[in-house]
Amino acid sequence: MNDRRAHAAVQGGTHGEGHVPDRSSLRGRRALVTGAGRGIGRAAARALAARGADVVLMARSSAELGEVADAIRAGGGRASTVPVDLTDDAALSAAMREAGDADILVNCAGTNRPAPLVQVAARDLDELLALNFRAVFLTTQRFVASLLERGRRGVIVNVTSQMGHVGAPDRSVYCATKHAVEGLTKALAVELAGHGIRVISVAPTFVETAMTGAYLADPRFRESVLAQIPLGRMGTPEEVADVVAFAASPAAELITGSSLLADGGWVAR
Repeated sequence: MNDRRAHAAVQGGTHGEGHVPDRSSLRGRRALVTGAGRGIGRAAARALAARGADVVLMARSSAELGEVADAIRAGGGRASTVPVDLTDDAALSAAMREAGDADILVNCAGTNRPAPLVQVAARDLDELLALNFRAVFLTTQRFVASLLERGRRGVIVNVTSQMGHVGAPDRSVYCATKHAVEGLTKALAVELAGHGIRVISVAPTFVETAMTGAYLADPRFRESVLAQIPLGRMGTPEEVADVVAFAASPAAELITGSSLLADGGWVAR
């Protein structure tokens, strides 16, 4: 056997002729991404599209969604937009109908308003619960109902946070909502496994986005964050998006009910 054929045999394994299936590919899949207008949601949509998925972008801002869709199409991908306020039940139902059938759901929309416990405003409490948990639950409910009706397998990826595993000062509501989604992930993974539906969470550390920029601009806060990350740096939206794309892909077919920590080691402390 010459060197070329030997290399092909090693690379190909049992598939022969050197063929290794690309289990990271999402060709033929359709993905709904909430919070796709900016930050991690934007990066996740682009990562899914780059791997071949037809993506449907959902968020409040039609202008931001248009920018993301244009960038995806410019790179040869397929994207459509469905502007929606996820906290409006009627609007969400209409948006899910407009989005149509899909195989993948990425719940990425979320917000945070840090404050000491005794200073948390009732309005902020309600808005974080509405977007960070209730919208995730209802979007997932509608997505799963569609899968079950069609008898289709599927994947749900919930973008949570390292704060869904630990606690932190001034983040009582945010931690509560992220812990809730982590619990939802586990419960649904068990409930839906028999239908071939996987449910995974991706829990990133601090990532510099529009939402975190104001906090991280404070040098003392930035230093305190970096001191808690063993790798010594924050993440990027693209790094988290790569984990999301992996979780949604055939390469992760044995993973469900787990939280993939993209946290630089924060939770390991």
